[in-house]
Amino acid sequence: MTLSRVIEALLFSAQKPLSIRELTAAIKGAGAEEDPAAAGPNEFARVAEGEIAAALEELKVAYVQEQRAFQITEKAEGWQLATDAAFARWVRQLFPVPKPARLTAPGLETLAIIAYRQPITRADVEAVRGVNIDGVLQTLMERGLVKIAGRAEIPGRPLLYETTQFFLDHFGLRNLDELPNVEELRTRHLPVARPVAGVGDAGRPGSPTAATTVEPDAPSESSPA
Repeated sequence: MTLSRVIEALLFSAQKPLSIRELTAAIKGAGAEEDPAAAGPNEFARVAEGEIAAALEELKVAYVQEQRAFQITEKAEGWQLATDAAFARWVRQLFPVPKPARLTAPGLETLAIIAYRQPITRADVEAVRGVNIDGVLQTLMERGLVKIAGRAEIPGRPLLYETTQFFLDHFGLRNLDELPNVEELRTRHLPVARPVAGVGDAGRPGSPTAATTVEPDAPSESSPA
């Protein structure tokens, strides 16, 4: 029995990605309680996280070299066994679900602004886009790509928005630093909403209060994202 095979068994059995810390705890904890099925003492009771990380990389390379139908993928929450994308069209036959509608150009543009500048207020996104984003923002939230992150510490305390864990999973990112051209786009100057004291926003979906606004004649964009 090898450490790689133990890790393989854990990933195969898990219902979610496992972090190296979770893998370490599971491996070290085996045999801590009386187990009639145990063949002997836990030979990996002193395993270090570095050894587990190395074993994961070995498995990852081995699966590719052996052209297995599955692979090890690293996500934001940890490591997981997943079917190779080359077999997706066959695997999909086991899970027939309606094909989700693609995001529209306005939806992608709004999502990109939030992703690169989060947390950000709705008004600041509208200042960049030059249109009302109520409908688009609502759709992004309903699809689980964007969520409320709190309130800005400015007059009126408008809601802040940020991307979700599902956003990372959907686009195959481990973290936000893997966004394309992230350093350049995070520092590029963008328009911001001009503060308007005492202006409320109770009528906008998901935004009960806000103290910033774009120009009052900004066109509306309420079509789905």
